Amino acid sequence: MVSIPGPGETVLATGFSTASGGKGQNQAVAAARAGASTGLIAALGGDGFGELIRAGLRADRIDTTLVRTVEGPTGTALIAVDDDGENTIIVEAGANALLLDLTAADRAAISAASHLVMQLEIPLVTVLQAAQAARAAGTAVVLNAAPIRDLPGELLAAVDVLVLNEHEAAYLARGGDVAGLAPTVIVTLGAAGAIAHSAEHGELRVAAPTVDAVDSTGAGDTFCGALVAALAAGESLARALTFAVTAASLSVQRPGAVPSIPTRAEIDAQLAS
Repeated sequence: MVSIPGPGETVLATGFSTASGGKGQNQAVAAARAGASTGLIAALGGDGFGELIRAGLRADRIDTTLVRTVEGPTGTALIAVDDDGENTIIVEAGANALLLDLTAADRAAISAASHLVMQLEIPLVTVLQAAQAARAAGTAVVLNAAPIRDLPGELLAAVDVLVLNEHEAAYLARGGDVAGLAPTVIVTLGAAGAIAHSAEHGELRVAAPTVDAVDSTGAGDTFCGALVAALAAGESLARALTFAVTAASLSVQRPGAVPSIPTRAEIDAQLAS
C-alpha cells in the first residue's frame, strides 16, 4: 500500500511520471477544453520544460502570445499521490516568481476579456495589478487563492468570484466565515462537491457524482477552468457550478494534471448520463 510519507519517513512508490502542469496552465487548459476562447499570461524558463509547456498550450489552442520566456528554470511541482488518490504538492516557483509586471499588451488582453482567472503561484503584486486592470475595464475577476496566503483588502475589493478549497477557506476564515469576502465565494469540497455563497443568489450546493478516484491532482484547477468557461458562455451560477463539479469528477478518474482534464464533449456526456 502506498501512502504519503510523514516527517522522517521513507516509502516505496509504485511508479513515476512527468507531465506538464502548473495551476495557470491547468486552468487555461481546462477552460479551453471546456469550450472557452483562452489566452495565457505567464512566464516560462528557457529550458526544455518551458518548450514542452508552450507546445502543450498550443496543442490545446490556447493563445501563447503573452507567454514570456525568462532566464532560469520553469516552475516545477513535486507531487506524491497515495492509493486513495489524495496528494501533497511542493512547488518551486522558478520562472513564475519573475512575472513581476504587466506589459501594455497584457493589460489590453485583460481589458478585452470577459473573465480573468488567476491563482497565487505568481507574485501577489502582479495578481493585484491584473485584478485592478480587469476591474477598471469591466472584466470579471475570478481568483483561485492557492497556494493560500493572506489576501490584502485591495485585492479582495477587485475580485468577483473567489474560489477556495476547504483548507484555504479555513485559513482565510480564521474562525469566522468566508462568505462576504467577495460577491461570490465558492468552496470546493472534494468528493462532496462544492458550495457557493453569493450575494445575488444566496447559498448554492452542488453534489459531486460518486466515482473511483485515481489522482486528485489538478481537480481544483479543472473546476476553476470549467467554471469560468460556463460563466463566460452565459450560464447561471448554479449551472456553472454543476458543470465545474462534473468536470472535476472526471479529472480525478485519470492520473496527472493536464492529461486528466476532460473535454467539453466528455463533460456534456457525463451530464447527460
